Amino acid sequence: MKTTLAENIARFRRAKGYTQEELARRLNLSAQAVSKWENAQSLPDIAQLPRLAGLLETDIDTLMGYIPGKKRITAYEERYQAEGYYWGTRPNEMCLELLKRFYPTRPLRLLEIGCGEGKDAVFLAKCGYQVTAFDAAASGIEKAKRLADIHQTEVCFFQADLRDFRLDEEYDIIYSSGVFHHILPGMRGELMENYLSHTAPGGMHAVNVFVEKPFLPAPPDEKPEEGSWKNWISGELFTWYKDWVIEDCREEIFDCRSSGIPHRHCMDTVFARRPL
Repeated sequence: MKTTLAENIARFRRAKGYTQEELARRLNLSAQAVSKWENAQSLPDIAQLPRLAGLLETDIDTLMGYIPGKKRITAYEERYQAEGYYWGTRPNEMCLELLKRFYPTRPLRLLEIGCGEGKDAVFLAKCGYQVTAFDAAASGIEKAKRLADIHQTEVCFFQADLRDFRLDEEYDIIYSSGVFHHILPGMRGELMENYLSHTAPGGMHAVNVFVEKPFLPAPPDEKPEEGSWKNWISGELFTWYKDWVIEDCREEIFDCRSSGIPHRHCMDTVFARRPL
């Protein structure tokens, strides 16, 4: 347990961009104390764990290397337990578009919402972004961490349900692909306002959402009766960026074989920049 905690403190600290001295200062401790934690020479006092987890944007369970058993909150929990990567390891084309629009010539903090098994987060981290990423599926997060280790790159991964999690600090980029349909209509206002207000001036959103089309049947790997998702209305996503600079917005219908059964989706995509 001591070794796991040491590795996680160091991993999350680097992902946040803190030096050992900076983390120690925020905890009112000496840099030597943090160094001993990360070298597994000592353990944080139990009273320090909530503050430490908060500063590192995680929770105590994750910091200690333990993810408790919980009821299933996403159908992908089981799918990500299979061998191989459900979505593959090739990054989404949106990643390449983001690189063209907002290349990390300086440290840019990027948050991926709904990272799945981590393919996009790992790719973006390798490209030079400071990446934090979360997903509701614990099995996906575990595979994402392994993928990051394979590519020898640092990503701050943690488990969270986007319907419960709220941002409390700014990011330069908020990135999400194929996830926001899990935000039900009654919650979209609160969550979108949270994401917009926690984006740095000059920052960017790169987001796509599944769109409802009456001529497209529900995908075979989703069950509407589960009540956990609802597609967006055509153009709905774009209205949230009426006060931003919309660099690109588009709607596309495309073929998909994610379930092994050919089907089609409609998706709206936006790249928008918050004015300085």
